[in-house]
Amino acid sequence: MLAETNRLTIVALGSSSTAGTGASDPDRSYPAVLEAELRRRLPGREIKVTNLGVGGQSAYEMYLRLESEIIPEKPSLVIWQTAVNDAIRDIGEEKLAKILRKGAHKLQEAGIDLVLMDMPWLQREGRYPKYDDYRAVLAKTASDSGVPVFPRYAMMKSWSGSKQFSEEEIVGMDGLQVVEAGYRCFGIRLADGIVSELTGGREPGKPTN
Repeated sequence: MLAETNRLTIVALGSSSTAGTGASDPDRSYPAVLEAELRRRLPGREIKVTNLGVGGQSAYEMYLRLESEIIPEKPSLVIWQTAVNDAIRDIGEEKLAKILRKGAHKLQEAGIDLVLMDMPWLQREGRYPKYDDYRAVLAKTASDSGVPVFPRYAMMKSWSGSKQFSEEEIVGMDGLQVVEAGYRCFGIRLADGIVSELTGGREPGKPTN
């Protein structure tokens, strides 16, 4: 379980957005940024973020890896980025819900905390008529399972509206892949939440009064 200890092990499970497709270097994927941020903010703790992203994988393919690859690592936390490939392939909303429910239950039974990552905002979402329906499935399944959702979609949509980044800095030329600026922001935002959870919202090293 995610707790204030000297050892913090996190597994990032997902597809290309986790693997770091589009980044100029593996150290610029979101799991690498997250690890660097946590080490900077939590000095004295042993921090390990393992990147198990595999481009193109479906939710079911990731589910099958839980028993063989993820649970044996005994992580404190799993960040599961999924569902976009399932939405694009339109595998069926109930099928996705079942996979996510079973995956959440399996990790919870093993005493591992889970965060589900929301699907990405896409420039050409209209190509996938049921995209929002699959997002709703992920959100409802997470809520029913007591699992928090990292708000990737809302973040990306906000960036687009604010002109903080150009569209090319948010999503790559194929209209699907997150690019480097996005990975950095995801890693920092995830670190914000984890550090807040571990420290009760106070900045490490600062007095409480």
